[in-house]
Amino acid sequence: MTTHRRFDRTARLLGDAGVAKLASATVTVFGVGGVGSFAAEALVRSGVGRVILVDFDRICVTNVNRQLHAMKGTLGKPKVAVMAERLRAINPDCIVEPRVEFYGAATSARLLSPEPDVVIDAIDNVTAKMHLIATCARERLRLVSAMGAAARLDPTAVRVADLAETKICPFARDLRKSLKKKHGLDCTQPTGVIAVYSEEAPRAPHELAYDTAGFACVCPGGDNGLNDCEKKHRVEGSVAFVPSVFGLTAAATAVQLIVGARVVRWPGAARGATAQELR
Repeated sequence: MTTHRRFDRTARLLGDAGVAKLASATVTVFGVGGVGSFAAEALVRSGVGRVILVDFDRICVTNVNRQLHAMKGTLGKPKVAVMAERLRAINPDCIVEPRVEFYGAATSARLLSPEPDVVIDAIDNVTAKMHLIATCARERLRLVSAMGAAARLDPTAVRVADLAETKICPFARDLRKSLKKKHGLDCTQPTGVIAVYSEEAPRAPHELAYDTAGFACVCPGGDNGLNDCEKKHRVEGSVAFVPSVFGLTAAATAVQLIVGARVVRWPGAARGATAQELR
């Protein structure tokens, strides 16, 4: 395989063999918002050959400050459809598959097919997120999971670790407890789930002048019965330069896994054992 010139700089870092591995790889991105949109674009710009995008939401005006697909002319459109068009323009040879679906127990098997080389979890619904994490851990699918990216201002505080070893992040702490309680996943030892998280303490949101009767959702399809923003009792603040770093870090981790620059520590296995070695 000859490296296409659009990936010249990538190949000079990873070699022709590394680019070939990326070109033959599949990555599924769950959640295409502030974290997922940047992750997806970084994957395609890195030369990943097949990217599957899963997200139920449509683009809202409140997404403009931090999500790649949110701009004039795209509001109200499905996030995955707009993102897919953008990604195909970046690399026409990439197979980009948008799926306008909500991940959950009923859709899990279908949305994880074909089996991806790496899964990126950028889901903001906690129930769905826990199910995806538990499923990937059980099936030993390589998973990079984004913890809480909102309510933070410092992109230099972003870290990568096994979910069992995150620090400071209250979302990750609570998630570990819930995973044990609801899915039986022991997070007191390495889980095999790679977490992208922040060591910056989250900041409380400000009340705004137009919050006269509390938070009012303005998103198209906000009352969707699946992940209603109308029912959120608290809306965290967020900026462009932290979720994006979460997404880029998740993509970087996925690329490292694909080319063999990083391995997953599975529980009960020798340190660094890969999913393929365990099957």
